[in-house]
Amino acid sequence: MKLNVFLDIKGLLFYLLLFTGSVSCGAQPSFRGLEHLFTTPQHYVIGYAPVQPSIDGDINDAVWQKAAWTSLFTDIEGEAKPTPYYATKAKMLWDKRYLYVAAEMQDNHVWANIHKHDEVVFFDNDFEIFIDPSNNTHRYFELEFNALNTVFDLFLSKPYRVGGAALIGWNAGGLRSAVKIQGTLNHSKDTDKGWTLECAIPLSALSIGNDVNVPKEGSLWRINFSRVEWDTTIQNGKYVKKKTADGKVAPENNWVWSPQGVINMHYPERWGYLQFTTKQDSKEFDEFTLPFSEKQKQYLWLIYYRQQEFRQKNKKFATTFSDLAISPVLFNIDGIENTLELEAVKNSFNAVIRATNKSAFSINNEGLIEQR
Repeated sequence: MKLNVFLDIKGLLFYLLLFTGSVSCGAQPSFRGLEHLFTTPQHYVIGYAPVQPSIDGDINDAVWQKAAWTSLFTDIEGEAKPTPYYATKAKMLWDKRYLYVAAEMQDNHVWANIHKHDEVVFFDNDFEIFIDPSNNTHRYFELEFNALNTVFDLFLSKPYRVGGAALIGWNAGGLRSAVKIQGTLNHSKDTDKGWTLECAIPLSALSIGNDVNVPKEGSLWRINFSRVEWDTTIQNGKYVKKKTADGKVAPENNWVWSPQGVINMHYPERWGYLQFTTKQDSKEFDEFTLPFSEKQKQYLWLIYYRQQEFRQKNKKFATTFSDLAISPVLFNIDGIENTLELEAVKNSFNAVIRATNKSAFSINNEGLIEQR
């Protein structure tokens, strides 16, 4: 069944509010109850590195001084949760061969136990990088580092929530990384300041197919960072993870750059925006502007989340927008008229958003975004 409908004209107000962050989107009926999944992602304009930084864990190179820090990390669920008790921040650069990432993590007790490549590094405290160069929520990359500079790198063809499986055999070929500890590692009798990480991720490792995906001026990727921090006690000079009343290991803290809204990093549509420029000094960068297409995609995600809710209750996908409580009325984005289309059967669906005189985008039941 195919249905052309228009969303609520309040959608224009929704986007004015959503992307300026001035008012909660709770006033918009179609989005009600999903506000935690529609907060504005963070953004970062990444400058070009005229010279490569030295990958030694010391992030005071002159080239790094021209790169801006991200905002301090928050809880993965956002501002509703307590502020992390240790500060974390990152900065980025790029050139035609590498994406460079530097991170600074405060920590009074720096420890790590995992030494072997591709072991599950987040069982230690770690720093994690998630990258979606195609900005379609599929075919993305994850890299994890602990304070020993042990690396766990993996590739996912699609998120776990739709049956994706981690390809642990994938390696970021040519990756260079280094850690520097401001204190002493695995020494419980002193107080540390923290640790810094520096890495150069080859663009060739972040490319699908034979051609290397080299960004251009204005290219837009999705990226997020997560810091896993376990609460520990010291027993016999060793760091031991705290346990709950029933004897299980207490859940880890997940501190991120761009809040996910859920305790799950594998919602790539919630990651921050990474916009590339060939300029070299962050003081010269143009102000980030969310592209029109990204505003359109928010309506596709509204359909996707509502379809998941509907299927959970009814064991099938909805075939009409009225079933999803999405109002069939005209709506505008930035003054441009948009329409939605929906095709659905019991176990699959495809939705399309079209704007007058602009390209269209679609989403399917696996959350794959494609340009039409």
